Amino acid sequence: MSGKVRDYSKLAKDILDAVGGEENVIGATRCATRLRLVLKRSNPKAKQAVAAMPGVITVVENGGQFQVVIGQHVGEVFEKFSGLVNLETTEEQGKSEGTILNRVIATMSAVFAPFIYILAAAGILQGLLIIINLFSAGFAETGTYQVLSFISWAPFTFLPIFIAMTAAKHFKTNVYIAVACCAALVSPTWAEMAAQISSGTSISFLGMPLSETVYTSSVLPPLFLVWFLSYLERFLNKRMNEVVRPLFVPLLCMVIMVPLTILVIGPLSTMGANGVANGYNFLAENVPALAGAIIGGLWQILVIFGVHWGVTPMVLANFDLYGRDSFQAYQTIAVIAQIGAVLGVILKAKSQEVRKVSVSAGVTGLFGITEPAIYGVTLRFKKPFIFGAISGAVGAIVASFFNPYYFAYAGLPGPLTIVNGINSDYPMSVWGILIGVAIAIILPVVLIQIFGFGEDKAKKAGSEDLVEQQGATQQQSNSEESEEFVAAPLTGQVIPLSEVQDEVFSSGAMGPGVAIEPSDNKLYAPFDGTVVMVAPTKHAIGLRSKSGVELLVHIGLDTVKLEGKPFNLHVEDGQKFTKGDLLITFDKEFIQKEGVKVTTPLIITNAHSYKEIIIEKLKDSVLDQKLLTVIK
Repeated sequence: MSGKVRDYSKLAKDILDAVGGEENVIGATRCATRLRLVLKRSNPKAKQAVAAMPGVITVVENGGQFQVVIGQHVGEVFEKFSGLVNLETTEEQGKSEGTILNRVIATMSAVFAPFIYILAAAGILQGLLIIINLFSAGFAETGTYQVLSFISWAPFTFLPIFIAMTAAKHFKTNVYIAVACCAALVSPTWAEMAAQISSGTSISFLGMPLSETVYTSSVLPPLFLVWFLSYLERFLNKRMNEVVRPLFVPLLCMVIMVPLTILVIGPLSTMGANGVANGYNFLAENVPALAGAIIGGLWQILVIFGVHWGVTPMVLANFDLYGRDSFQAYQTIAVIAQIGAVLGVILKAKSQEVRKVSVSAGVTGLFGITEPAIYGVTLRFKKPFIFGAISGAVGAIVASFFNPYYFAYAGLPGPLTIVNGINSDYPMSVWGILIGVAIAIILPVVLIQIFGFGEDKAKKAGSEDLVEQQGATQQQSNSEESEEFVAAPLTGQVIPLSEVQDEVFSSGAMGPGVAIEPSDNKLYAPFDGTVVMVAPTKHAIGLRSKSGVELLVHIGLDTVKLEGKPFNLHVEDGQKFTKGDLLITFDKEFIQKEGVKVTTPLIITNAHSYKEIIIEKLKDSVLDQKLLTVIK
């Protein structure tokens, strides 16, 4: 369930509690939209519990990581989460389980995600300069252009230093030593020496010849440097007297790691990155339609599992080697195809709730961030995601006939970075991208108008599997009734949801409903159904009726901090119940004594599946009284 969350401390604490507490967390990193956790033990119930939290879009478990998709507020949540766990002294983090590929992808994510927006901003600035130059031929000769140009290139030129900072944190080594070593790699003096070697001058270090490899804008050399540095630093710290350690550990690390990188690590890792880039380029140049189809059609699948960071070194190697890259051109078409699928849903949907969610997801897609669009709309209804993938493949295939390239790196490829494909030496490049983009927008809209997006089927069946991002498998109903009643599960005073003193509920972000100020201490079943979620702290429960109506009951407004003390569960996750069964008893007096409001919101969380939710006008609720009416 996505929702605007301002209490990031609470969300971080709730996530930590759900996954088993600090003792179960081996590692924590973040990317542009996800909180990525490495856990000692995986609990199947944790995924469902976290996915149900306000502010969480979904949870994905892949590559040995518990990935909590949050969206644009992930930075704030990660900051609060980091303050709750002590990972600096965790010895097991370096022993994370999973295949080598999984660990490589996790490392790429941890290293690049913290500064990806810096690269994206620099790429957009380069795109703006391209546009200005198109309309002002003399602008490139001005001092203004020169200043803005070197600003836009600075993050790429000194990319090894950015990598040093994030990789040092990931590999648990001294960030200042890592920065000192990587700063040496981008030193102007080394660039001059490399140029001399390239021109034929022989320069050696301790009798060993140096290569002409330069490291500005490089990825793998600084990454491997910091990785090896982490082992060297730990080795020296364990064996060196603490009196001389603060001085001689940095000294030895620098005089060992920098020459080792220039002599061995740098040339080998650069060769590897260039080899992968050349392999892709061979496919893109010889069978461009196939390259376009693969990237345009499958890129968003990589995004779903959070493994898309693995291509970053290859893309940056292309820009470093050739000053251009076709991968990001096709990637942009794939991103825009999902935006086109969201647009198709907006035009087709009858439900205002679906349109509202789709518009919000589409706006974030304009900035190249597609997780809200995927989890909130396209994958949720399945058909739009498939149509988007097909459209991305078709658009990229057509674009491939025009030799599309990006000439400036785009941290987050999308609509705003299309200008990165403009270059006077490749005039057809941007036209190919634009044609591919047009197809990526129009085709999914057309397909959705013809074949629908799943809403009609959901109405007939009662409930389609529309919330896959929460791991829920909804039951289909054979009922022919056009409406379903939700009875009052509590006795007490009925309060409009808009008056609840919690923005997550009062804004309606989680769905429509009401709140009850209970006069009793018992929660009863409002219909026949199944328990689909029980919060670890027992303060909230998710219920699903036989026909698929989903109801979230949240007892109290900040009762999670009471750690379950005033609550007594009479059901468990997955248990079936009958209307009127006792679900939870709670100590109302204890809750109020702790200074916490006992106001209980009741939310229909899958309202988008139905035509309308009618809220009965009541001042007080009586058990078994009709509270909500769901129109199918």
